Amino acid sequence: MWLFTQVAKKERGVTILTKLWMQICRIFLGVMFLVAGVNGYFVILGLDPFIATSPDAMALFEFEYLLIIEKSLEVICGVLLLIHQFIPLVLTILSPITANIFLLHLFLDPSLLALAIVLVLCHGYLLYYYKDNFIAILERKPKSS
Repeated sequence: MWLFTQVAKKERGVTILTKLWMQICRIFLGVMFLVAGVNGYFVILGLDPFIATSPDAMALFEFEYLLIIEKSLEVICGVLLLIHQFIPLVLTILSPITANIFLLHLFLDPSLLALAIVLVLCHGYLLYYYKDNFIAILERKPKSS
């Protein structure tokens, strides 16, 4: 009974459970992107990756500089998620990467589709949690300063 009363308590309009899910999603995405980015550098450097990579995904990176840019963004954004800094910016940068991962696994390599779905759900939850930071972008006629 005590647990349910603690979960239902609100802290500045946000329930503790909502904040807990935000932390779980943030840390999950941070670890996933950091590990995937570092793993990508193993591929770039010609070393054996410590986690098997999808051959279909690697075939899409015909030019090595694209792989370097994407993996660099994944490492930087993963670290920023883990240290809880610039979260709205990180979510904006990772949105097309997350969509690309999901679509790749949906159409080309369904072996990790479940993980891609969890990635999209966590990313979507964080976008919803930080929606107030994105509202100004969607204004039709923004106020001039």
